[in-house]
Amino acid sequence: MSGSSSVAAIKKVIQQLRLEAGLKRAADLKQFCLQNAQHDPLLTGVSSSTNPFRPQKVCSFL
Repeated sequence: MSGSSSVAAIKKVIQQLRLEAGLKRAADLKQFCLQNAQHDPLLTGVSSSTNPFRPQKVCSFL
């Protein structure tokens, strides 16, 4: 009996995956990217004053 219930569960998972694979998400993804582009540091860059990876200044007293 557990074998038939696991087959039924697998069939249910496959049906759900097929349903999700058929959804068109490209338009939603494009809209999200365009709405948030101004906050993306890869597109807008990072100012040197807020960049945590900028080279540190060398001490001139040494």
